[in-house]
Amino acid sequence: MSRLSDTLEGERKSLLAYIVAGDPNRVATIELMHDMVSVGVDAIELGIPFSDPEAEGPVIQVAHERALQSNTSLADCLAIVKAFRKTNDQTPVILMGYLNPVETMGYQKFADQAYESGVDGMIIVNLPPEEGSVLKESLNRNSLDLIYLVAPTTTPKRVEMICSESSGFVYYVSLKGTTGAGTLDVKEVESKLKQIRSVSKLPILVGFGIKNGETAAAVGAHSDGVVVGSAIVDVIAKQKPGFANKDVCNLLREIRQGLDEISR
Repeated sequence: MSRLSDTLEGERKSLLAYIVAGDPNRVATIELMHDMVSVGVDAIELGIPFSDPEAEGPVIQVAHERALQSNTSLADCLAIVKAFRKTNDQTPVILMGYLNPVETMGYQKFADQAYESGVDGMIIVNLPPEEGSVLKESLNRNSLDLIYLVAPTTTPKRVEMICSESSGFVYYVSLKGTTGAGTLDVKEVESKLKQIRSVSKLPILVGFGIKNGETAAAVGAHSDGVVVGSAIVDVIAKQKPGFANKDVCNLLREIRQGLDEISR
C-alpha cells in the first residue's frame, strides 16, 4: 500500500492542506509544512508556481506571483519535498499545478525526480484524462498517483471515466468557478458524492469552499476528508513573512477539530 493510500484509508477523516511552494520563500514553505503536520494535517498539496494559474481565484493567483518573485521553480518544489523528507517520511505530499512546467522538464525525468524527492502523487489541473496516458505511464513506473478532479457539472458518464483513470483519491471540486469562489451547497455535494461512490471505491476528498471547522464538518460528514487551500493562503497573504504559521495552525486546528467531532 502506498503512503497516500495508507493515510487516506485510515479511520479518521483526512485533512489535506494546500500551499504554494515558495510563498513567501522556500525556507518558510518547509517550516510551514512541518508546522501544519504538527496540528493534524494528514497530507500536503504543494502548488507548483506558474505564471498563468487559470483555475485559481485571486488569493491563490497572487500567491503564485509571490512564489515566482522568490524564483521558485519546479526543481525547487522537488527540493522542498526532499528537504521535508529529511525529518518526515510519513506524511504524503502531492504536487498540484499545471502541465507546462512538467512538460518542459519531460514526463519521465519529472516522474523519476519526483519519486527520488519523496513525492507521492500529482494533480495536473489542465490535463484531461483523455490526454494523460503518457504522463500516467511515467508516474506509474515510479508508483506515483495521478489524481483527477470531478466538478459539479461533470456528467455521470464522465465521472465514471475520470474515476477509472484516477488513483490515490478522487478530488471533488465542490464549487463552480475558480478556487475561493462561491458558497457551499452541502446537499449538492452529498448528491454528487453518492454518484461518485457508485462507480469508485477510491477515497473522495472535497475541496473549494472549506474555510473553517463548520464547513469542514458539514462536508466531512459526507466525504472521506477535505482539502483546504484559499483559506490558508489568505492567512499567509495577510501576515508578514515568518509570522503566518501561528495563524495558519490555529485555522487548521479548528478544522481538524471539526472533522474529528464527526468521526467520533
